Amino acid sequence: MERQGTTGEDERRKGTPSRVPALEALRRPPAAVLTAVLIAGLFFSFPPTAPGLAVAPTSIVDEWTAVKVPPPPALKPVTVDPTTTAFLILDIVTQTCNLERRPRCVASVPKIAALLARATEKKMLVIYSIVSGGKVDDILPAVRPFPGQPVVTATLDKFLGTDLDTILKGQNIKTIIVAGTAAHGAVMTTSSEAAQRGFQVDVPVDLMSAELLYAEQYVAWHLANAPAIAARITLTRSDLIRF
Repeated sequence: MERQGTTGEDERRKGTPSRVPALEALRRPPAAVLTAVLIAGLFFSFPPTAPGLAVAPTSIVDEWTAVKVPPPPALKPVTVDPTTTAFLILDIVTQTCNLERRPRCVASVPKIAALLARATEKKMLVIYSIVSGGKVDDILPAVRPFPGQPVVTATLDKFLGTDLDTILKGQNIKTIIVAGTAAHGAVMTTSSEAAQRGFQVDVPVDLMSAELLYAEQYVAWHLANAPAIAARITLTRSDLIRF
């Protein structure tokens, strides 16, 4: 009888599906659950910083006061060929170059006029720009163009939406000298674009101006160090330019 009972129990076990796999499945949570648990663990391992504890800087704004001014870029003497060089005078107009808005621009005008006189004597191509909505008569008298000299109208990048590139290439220009205002506007953007278009760019730092000294400083650093353009841009000074 005991053998028969044992045999019957064995038969019942054979005829009933095993519950072991189902129990094992319950013991093994799905991958999504494991992922959620892992993420939660990581989150709670790094709780928000308690008041009074130091917070690691996360942006330049957080470290603003810790920034050290880099050494000034070297100003280099340049010698240009008047037949393949153009002098760009950007936005020296009443709207942007006045004592109320940019006194440093007004102070730069005599030096721009002096380089303009030298360039004109060498019959160099001179190109002017005016701001959108402006007119040629807005250019300050000390540097105002002669009739027939090219003038383009644009906002920041004087190549954008103008025939500046066509004028330069039509005259076989290889080098441009950029002067004007604002340093952090027309000068920086036009110089950068010219470099990317393959021109050699000379920027006399005494002929660019802005409302703040800091703007002129960071533009000088940018033009001397920015990827892709720095190799084609030379920072100089008006008295270091030779023809």
